[in-house]
Amino acid sequence: MKLRKKIALELFRKIRHNDAKLHELNYIVWETTLRCNLRCIHCGSDCEANIPVKDMPKEDFLAAIDKIIPIVKPNKTMIAITGGEPLLRKDLEEVGRELYKRGFSWGIVTNGMLLDEKRLKSLVAAGMRSATVSLDGLEEAHNWMRNSPLSFKNAVNAISLFTAQENLRFDVCTCTTQKNINQLPQIKEFLLSLGLKEWRIFTVSPIGRARNNPDLQLSDEQYRYILEFIKEARKEGKLQVNYECEGFLGDYEGEVRDNFFTCRAGINVASVLVDGSISACPDLRENFIQGNIYKDDFAEVWQNRYQIYRDRSWTKKGECTDCKVFRYCEGNGMHLHDEKNGELMFCHYNKLQRVEAN
Repeated sequence: MKLRKKIALELFRKIRHNDAKLHELNYIVWETTLRCNLRCIHCGSDCEANIPVKDMPKEDFLAAIDKIIPIVKPNKTMIAITGGEPLLRKDLEEVGRELYKRGFSWGIVTNGMLLDEKRLKSLVAAGMRSATVSLDGLEEAHNWMRNSPLSFKNAVNAISLFTAQENLRFDVCTCTTQKNINQLPQIKEFLLSLGLKEWRIFTVSPIGRARNNPDLQLSDEQYRYILEFIKEARKEGKLQVNYECEGFLGDYEGEVRDNFFTCRAGINVASVLVDGSISACPDLRENFIQGNIYKDDFAEVWQNRYQIYRDRSWTKKGECTDCKVFRYCEGNGMHLHDEKNGELMFCHYNKLQRVEAN
């Protein structure tokens, strides 16, 4: 690693530790439902159409938000509404208007199946200011991933509607697999033809339905190929391409995303799950849950708990014990640790090191 990059990483490490000390909450994820109109093969939440878990009543979520208002700056705090599929809720605009009244920006993460021009106008009128749509390959690959012959068509329609909407921050998120890795150049050109400006690429974590599916896992060489692709696409400058904030990337830090790696779960990011659990992102359950809005004060939980997120010294075990870059990584993303024993399940840096060794 070059000296200049090491110096930059050391400076960023100090910033990260200061951020953990201050833990200013500025991003809240609401898992509004576990219902979904797709059954994606990689789903980390294991959502389905007839899931027995009820949607959280909007009044309960808004009550939790009111508890957190005294310790946040609403006009600098984003609320991301996820699922399941959030557009299955008919009261989403009601929630959005209430959040807007309180000064919050809000957005959705959607598969696009239910979006049309009328619904989009309704959401924007209710204060929606950001959106993310998933597109996981060209038609065959995407429909395979999403388990629906209609998914690609609807996702593309949603992308077209969003890109035509003024005053809306919008990006597309692509999950790379064995089915679409060779399509990345064509996907890029297709997204450009739709007028997209921002594109995020990520790889599948070994959780949920993806845990035992070999079609979703990439070889070490394929993983490096993705980073090289992103690096070149960023140099090209036609599209703002970022690799997701999944893990530390060694020499690729500063090359494939706008910021150095940091896991902001519990540092700046909190989540309210559909059952009221207070966590940091919807992928973090079980031992990483910090409280519940039905028995705890959201603000108190944020201020006084989350130590497992803010002091990452406990992650220095297993393959992290003697890692020479641990000071910059501190155990990778929180969602990549087994929630029962805390062991790291996946290391991006080690994948890249194996390629270099060969």
